[in-house]
Amino acid sequence: MEMKTIVKSENTSVLRCGDIMEILGISDGKAYGIIRQLNKELEAKGYHTVSGRVSRQYFEECFYGITRGREAV
Repeated sequence: MEMKTIVKSENTSVLRCGDIMEILGISDGKAYGIIRQLNKELEAKGYHTVSGRVSRQYFEECFYGITRGREAV
């Protein structure tokens, strides 16, 4: 049986539940709720989403006001 290696990187384009839990210091239920809400917003804008994952860029825009590598004014 082949073992798969999982590499975590800050450069990944999507965040998973564990990533959001660690970043915000919250429970898994709250993290999944945030992912669902952000994905719902993205779908309303016409984007495709994947359940249980959210765009790192969109997450950073919503929580920190960061857009394209610089802070929003």
